[in-house]
Amino acid sequence: MKTKSVEPNIADLANGWLKSYGLDYKLEQESLNSEIDKALDEYLSKSGGKGGNRPDAKLLLQDKELNYWPILIEYKGYKDKLVKLDAAGNVDNTKSKGEPNYQNIKSYAVNGAVHYANALLHHTSYTDVIAIGMTGFRDELGQLQHQISVYYVSKKNLGVGQKVGEYTDLSFLPPPDFNNFIEGIRQLSLSPEQIERLRELKEQEIQASLTKLNNDIYQNEKGLSEDDRVYLVASSIIATLGVPGKVKPLEKDDLKCSQEPENTDGEIILRKIRSFLKEKSLPSSKRDLIIRTLQNTLTSDNLNKVTAGETQLKRVFNKIVDDLGRYYKIGLTTDFTGKLFNEMYSWLGFSQDKLNDVVLTPSYVAKLLAKLARVDRNSYVWDFATGSAGLLVAAMNEMLIDAKNNIKSPQALAAKEVQIKAEQLLGLEVLPSVYMLAILNMILMGDGSSNIINKDSLNDFDGKYGFGRTQEDFPATAFILNPPYSADGNGMIFVEKALGMMTKGYAAIIIQGSAGSGKAADYNRRILEKHTLLASIKMPDDLFIGKSSVQTYVYVFRVNETHHPDDKVKFIDFSNDGYTRTSRKKASVNLRDTNHAKERYEEVVQLVRFGESKLKLLTKKEYYEGTIDPTNGADWNQTAPIDTKPTLEDFKKTVADYLAWEVSTLLKHQAREDDSLRKLTPLNMKLEHVKWSEFKLGDLFDIQKTTSFDSDELTDGDAYDYVTRTSNNQGILRKTGFVNQSNINKAGGWSLGLLQMDFFYRERPWYAGQFVRHIVPKIELTRSSILFFTTVLNKLKPKLLSVLVRHVNEVFINSKVTLPITANGKIDFEFIDTLVKELETERVAKLEAYLTVANLKDFDKKRTAAKQTIGE
Repeated sequence: MKTKSVEPNIADLANGWLKSYGLDYKLEQESLNSEIDKALDEYLSKSGGKGGNRPDAKLLLQDKELNYWPILIEYKGYKDKLVKLDAAGNVDNTKSKGEPNYQNIKSYAVNGAVHYANALLHHTSYTDVIAIGMTGFRDELGQLQHQISVYYVSKKNLGVGQKVGEYTDLSFLPPPDFNNFIEGIRQLSLSPEQIERLRELKEQEIQASLTKLNNDIYQNEKGLSEDDRVYLVASSIIATLGVPGKVKPLEKDDLKCSQEPENTDGEIILRKIRSFLKEKSLPSSKRDLIIRTLQNTLTSDNLNKVTAGETQLKRVFNKIVDDLGRYYKIGLTTDFTGKLFNEMYSWLGFSQDKLNDVVLTPSYVAKLLAKLARVDRNSYVWDFATGSAGLLVAAMNEMLIDAKNNIKSPQALAAKEVQIKAEQLLGLEVLPSVYMLAILNMILMGDGSSNIINKDSLNDFDGKYGFGRTQEDFPATAFILNPPYSADGNGMIFVEKALGMMTKGYAAIIIQGSAGSGKAADYNRRILEKHTLLASIKMPDDLFIGKSSVQTYVYVFRVNETHHPDDKVKFIDFSNDGYTRTSRKKASVNLRDTNHAKERYEEVVQLVRFGESKLKLLTKKEYYEGTIDPTNGADWNQTAPIDTKPTLEDFKKTVADYLAWEVSTLLKHQAREDDSLRKLTPLNMKLEHVKWSEFKLGDLFDIQKTTSFDSDELTDGDAYDYVTRTSNNQGILRKTGFVNQSNINKAGGWSLGLLQMDFFYRERPWYAGQFVRHIVPKIELTRSSILFFTTVLNKLKPKLLSVLVRHVNEVFINSKVTLPITANGKIDFEFIDTLVKELETERVAKLEAYLTVANLKDFDKKRTAAKQTIGE
């Protein structure tokens, strides 16, 4: 009998409490205030549609400091429907591909409440929300039982939510208990590791949303160039940010699709951008430059033309706000626009010459460069090929973390954070569209945009601040760079100029490997006359997979100290950085930490700083300290010396491989010889005299589709086989640890790879890749009969190869095979077992004969005797 929901009873109980506390609560159809009501209507519903978000109860409470706190409550009526968490213990509102998990949002009380809370973070000025989930059930005596869980949802936790606690009632809501409750909220904190995990989770969501947005615009919004798409995203984001108490964020309803001069949708967005930039105290010359860059796109006739009551500009604006707003409004410190650039230009295929060089640095590599350049709160950091400012974002994060860890005065910390963003970062970018992304990125990070300069760093830059203190030299102490590799010396021309303008500090650059092996020798020699090469790090060859296939190195320098021939350089082979990468568009995640990647990146930083004593995950084969010739310039990419003297293990492997090949060849040759001579051996005679009959495969076996996933989902371990459509290695691509329960195929059947139509018996539980079927026996099998039926099934290969994949199941179950039978017409398993056992005995005899001839029989006994002789 289906359990009946007690949600009406739970709602009566909770609402009764709220009424008894004298609180002004609103039920789902009632209005709380216009801002919150509108946000709930605007946000995606619990089912994924537009609008219709209605918490079961909602309140707006004020604490003793007069701050307002929205309280959103969701009720359910089943025992196990309080909250659904993911493997990391977070509210599980997101699928593995970064898409919303509407099933969880709809089914669980806390998940629904957290979803509502994110609507407010996205569409209102509220930055802190309380989400309450409550469910219940009737026990075996018919008594109503209930459960309550409370979460704090904020920009500080990126909208994921932190558990406050579980409660027996809602008496923490009325004053004065509410003030105590809020004090507890303020004590909640996230460790740097927890923040990093949440950031990674949100980055996956961002990538999914950017892909969806760009695909939508590319497919459905005609006439927009790549630059137009970038400018529209930048404009929409800036216009909707707002400045509390001064500039109201632009909302979708503010665009009226008017044809009135000076009041078109484009003009409305431009006015909002002007107001925002003015309140952010950007220099007027920079404000004018940004406006000029965006104006042509925003005021174009086609974008502002009204068709069917709507302009294309408003339609695109709405899509951008809906798809991206929930991320950039929660204060996410990531290279947001770097991801945007890579996604927007992926449709272009990097066909424009200037864009061939724009391969933006992954965030974890940007963080590595910042750490190698020893960036801290007092650093002055510049980048001569800024791109989307991803490197500067990484540097700024390191500076802010260091400031927070070392400055204990809140007032002094706030002042230092302003100084870091306004005065201690400088970037140069020559391409206007990419420059706009850099500006947007730093604005999203918190106003660090005042010294992002749209200039050619090689020809037009004199080393001074770009805005504000324009007569002062920028006192750079850290240089980070991912240059355009088509520039002179693969980009070393940028390094020479930047280091030449510094008096002290460190530099870390990532560059094409040929720069260190000869292509930039002249630049390298001149650089070493003034600066020291500290480290040369070979990066993974698939680092920029999907964007570029060049081999890259990271070079680390100490500034303004001549390289001496005896200076030790740390050469690190970081080809195995712990990440597994793919470039599949449909993959849920294209970057996986499969071997302690974060720890490996930190170890590289420590090795460069302190040397071999920090070796832990890397080996001595991957780390080497040596010297270079400063007058050479082409010897920067060294590896650890190789010991060419063979070991006993080397010899053992060679001999073992040869013997395995020779034995395999012997047995295969004997089989071909037997076939060619058609010998009437006892086995042949048995096959001739046994009775045979046809059986329909569908009566003996089921053929089932497998639930597949790509190899990037695999984990460490060897408890399971990962089976693909390959014909090699019994169909096993590799072994894996536990991935999930639902995808496991049981041992005791066959896999069928739909590429070569090979059947392999599976002795272990296994996972499947794409295009693999599972053949499940309906009959009981012995070990010998497994080998027999493997032979029978593989006789179907030519037939299955001749049909379309979609017809394989039908052809399989309707195919007939010929099997030996007993006198009563049943499958003769006794004959099958006898046949296979005699075949095995025959093959073993041939192998023993070979071992005798090769003087390898009783090898272990002979080896033991030899050891004893040697010992005597």
